[in-house]
Amino acid sequence: MIKKVGLIAAALSFAIGSSALAKVSDSEAKKLGDTLTPLGAEKAANADGSIPAWNGGITKAPAGYSVGDHHPDPFADDKVKFEITAANYKEYAENLSAGQIKLFETYPDTFKMPVYETRRTASNPQAVYDATLANATRAELLDGGNGIKGAAIGIPFPIPQNGLEVIWNHILRYRGEAVERAGGQAAVTSSGSYNVIGFDEQLLLKYSEPDATPEQLLEDNILFMFKQKVTEPARLAGTALLVHETVDQVKEPRKAWTYNTGQRRVRLAPNIAYDTPGTAADGLRTTDDFDMFNGSPNRYNWELKGKQELYVAYNNYQLHSKDVSYEDILKPNHINPDLTRWEKHRVWVVEATLKDGFRHVYQKRVFFIDEDSWQIQVADMYDNRGELYRVAFAYGINYYEVPTHWSTLDVYHDLNSRRYLAIGLDNEEKMYDFSIRPREVEFTPQALRREGMR
Repeated sequence: MIKKVGLIAAALSFAIGSSALAKVSDSEAKKLGDTLTPLGAEKAANADGSIPAWNGGITKAPAGYSVGDHHPDPFADDKVKFEITAANYKEYAENLSAGQIKLFETYPDTFKMPVYETRRTASNPQAVYDATLANATRAELLDGGNGIKGAAIGIPFPIPQNGLEVIWNHILRYRGEAVERAGGQAAVTSSGSYNVIGFDEQLLLKYSEPDATPEQLLEDNILFMFKQKVTEPARLAGTALLVHETVDQVKEPRKAWTYNTGQRRVRLAPNIAYDTPGTAADGLRTTDDFDMFNGSPNRYNWELKGKQELYVAYNNYQLHSKDVSYEDILKPNHINPDLTRWEKHRVWVVEATLKDGFRHVYQKRVFFIDEDSWQIQVADMYDNRGELYRVAFAYGINYYEVPTHWSTLDVYHDLNSRRYLAIGLDNEEKMYDFSIRPREVEFTPQALRREGMR
């Protein structure tokens, strides 16, 4: 059941099938920063106060923090209020997704959610808030929703009219101008065994650059550039991937290239999209599962169901800590629940159903998107029989130096194999570097070959 609250209007049941105007009036836009947060969330607390009012989020780092550190927990003194377990989850079912409930039923002896006080910590720079206000009255969807125009830097649709606009808000949420990160992923068996696949990654976010304009973005037709190189194990080291994500995906679809160490060649990879298996993921996620959802939305109909108060993984600084090892985190069936923090937040609920005539391993996907940051927090994925297939969680923190709310770990549970994939393991690595300003020439097929050969 979906609990509708706040900004629910008739348009929320509209399933988009063609391009729709998303511009709001000047009077509607004036709600941003007033009754709404600068990114479009409800500023006020919920009815019973279990979700507090937003007061700006985290605007400065805790004492003692230096850029380059793993981010210390500003709420280390918070205590667990209660735990949701297989024994009591039905009492909280109104605030759980179908996938979360399924995990309690699948792993009744071990899966649990330690619930803490809700802290609305999401924040962005003022320039992002200013750009979001400007976008509200000019941003539009292109070609059935397979692109956008009239937006740059900020959230394109802070007062969304349909589900597709909400998904574009997630895709284009602010994560800095560029980031370099080292880390890895692990596919964990039901017995708890795993091997870590190491990655070096760079992301250049053209959409978020300070001088980005809607007109220039459309002309260049590039939203972001992503480069990934496998660093371990030795048999895979040097394998590399390059992606150019486009603004207008009908005019020019995503461009991707791979470098294979055995062939020592860069090849175009047009199939790095949709339900192609993810890189070295052991078949536990699709390409468009990465970052909870990415890429062209054109294979689905998108319906905005409303808002719901949901228990989501928020402020997971303990899971992020450099004092925690991968062995501490990766346990049989699911990550160590004692390292997780769950809070009640308001989320937008978007249901994507596969269009007639299109193919994908997921017939339906239900996304639960944090109203404060536009980060997808939970994704329930259904197979072509209509059965729950996979459940994904984004364990978020605020990266103070940006600032932005982003996940420190994404976990994808495969209910059929009873295995899971954890992406973003960085406890034993150096921290993300948001200060880099790479040149575009570093994101070319030639650069990919050089990266792979190092």
